[in-house]
Amino acid sequence: MKASEVSKLTGLPVSTLRFYERKQLIPEQFISRDENNYRVYHEGVIGFLEDVKTLLTVSFTIQEIILLINENENFYIEKKALVMEKIQQIQELEAKLQTSKTFLADVLEGKANFQTPCRSMDTTV
Repeated sequence: MKASEVSKLTGLPVSTLRFYERKQLIPEQFISRDENNYRVYHEGVIGFLEDVKTLLTVSFTIQEIILLINENENFYIEKKALVMEKIQQIQELEAKLQTSKTFLADVLEGKANFQTPCRSMDTTV
């Protein structure tokens, strides 16, 4: 499939695909050339790019993703440490988000100390 099709299916601009190629983020197995030397992307690239997008949303850098996709087994320890570190960061973020969620529920119930209640006050007693 052409870059425009990949772009449409993944939501990534063609310029981003080209950037990923320059950084060698997209493995060669997903790209070939046709008789006119145009890039042809293989179907598997869609799932791969969705995985890349997921990694980027959890704060992996392009360099870290390149390390993860490197097939050299010598990097196993670094890969494992990197993934474990990201899991720890996500767990810390989840805890902060849960605290924020609880706080906002308190705001809605008028239990927060800094403000007036968000619920209507029944003035008829």
